[in-house]
Amino acid sequence: MIHDNTYKLIDTGNKRKLESYAGYIMDRPDPQALWPKTLSNEVWKKVDAFFQEDNGGKRESRGRWIENTKIDKDLTVDFYNDLKCRVKLNPFKHTGIFPEQYENWVFINKVISENIKEKKEIKVLNLFGYTGCASIVAVRAGAHITHVDGSKQSIAGVKENMSINNISEENIRYILDDAYSFVKREIRRGVKYDGIMMDPPSFGHGPDREVWKIDEMFIDFINDCKKLLSDKPLFFIVSGYSSGYSHLAYRYNLEDLITKYGGEVQNFELTIKDGQDKLLPSGIVARWTI
Repeated sequence: MIHDNTYKLIDTGNKRKLESYAGYIMDRPDPQALWPKTLSNEVWKKVDAFFQEDNGGKRESRGRWIENTKIDKDLTVDFYNDLKCRVKLNPFKHTGIFPEQYENWVFINKVISENIKEKKEIKVLNLFGYTGCASIVAVRAGAHITHVDGSKQSIAGVKENMSINNISEENIRYILDDAYSFVKREIRRGVKYDGIMMDPPSFGHGPDREVWKIDEMFIDFINDCKKLLSDKPLFFIVSGYSSGYSHLAYRYNLEDLITKYGGEVQNFELTIKDGQDKLLPSGIVARWTI
């Protein structure tokens, strides 16, 4: 059955999305798919796994996966340039991989690869790093990565993903910590980074129940993160899945980097094209680069 190790978005509609993970067909919610399905109900019923919500379809809805076919616990997907990510079915409908980040993975690989010879050592900070696809891309391109997340499960996930990609941990630092607290300590320590990337949630908790609220903390947090940039930084990426804001809001927080370092800021909506040529809105991003 499993003959294609990649991810595919097959169809979208009725606030659901039909996906293929290395040949396993899965149906899960997506509130952005506010249009009719294109494919027939018969096609949508032939799934290996279905996510059933508990609270009526909110973006971060909790629920459970119903497996019609036993999903391989070692299932992986090739997400970028033969790099692999473990697929995990968790009770918040996520699968451990965010395919809409593909354009950012391309960007990260390009910037690091083009500058690694000149800079020799490129230090990158990944905040709210989750299961670490961006960290994997950065390390494979030659960077030293500091991967920060407040969840033990997510830190275990990125370690597993590094392992299945046969990536040495020599250039990786895993930090189980509240992102806001960690950044403030790095400022006091005088640590600098050539690249910073983050995908902050709208709300979350650190390992010691520290509270993160994007609407209250984002501006100060971004300004603190800028203090960690080196004298000649390469990039700063802010993406968002559940914040509910426009990418313009992120852009306006990065424009002062142009004044200080030069370069440009790009901002746009992250989308995934389904097999019926519809673009599914899946997040936002603003990114500065020299």
